[in-house]
Amino acid sequence: MTRQEFDKFSIRIRSRLVALASVFVQESGITDTPEDIVQEALMALWHQIENGYPVQNPDALSVTITKKACLAHLRSGKPASQPIDGIDMAGGTPATTLTDETDIHTIKQSLLDILTPRQRQYLHLRVELGLSLDEMEEVTGCPKVNIKNTISAARRLMAEQLKKIL
Repeated sequence: MTRQEFDKFSIRIRSRLVALASVFVQESGITDTPEDIVQEALMALWHQIENGYPVQNPDALSVTITKKACLAHLRSGKPASQPIDGIDMAGGTPATTLTDETDIHTIKQSLLDILTPRQRQYLHLRVELGLSLDEMEEVTGCPKVNIKNTISAARRLMAEQLKKIL
């Protein structure tokens, strides 16, 4: 990827990465701005490209680097709540929330297990990374019609399986 291609890519992906970092900053309470985190992530991606790292999917890699940059900022920063007289005022996570999260994860995993690798890949690109059909076509090299049909079939399978589970 040339510098000009990277500049175009970074303009295209920046708002998605800022949105991701914004959610993290809000939830974690760190003091760094989402723009700073995204700038750091894009610089890291550019350094990898400059050093010859083979980037096959720059969108996915930039999301991963942004997530890791968020975690690095969290680890290096101060905690969101300061203990007062040994009591952590932030509380904790209620047991019901942890149980619900575990149940949701288990159900999600069982639904994903019935899909083919290609269906899982397309759903990941669409749902987790938020790519449009045009972007997915660019990343995968498959026609939009095939991608759309594959995602529809995967959703139907998952809906049928969910009815059985519930």
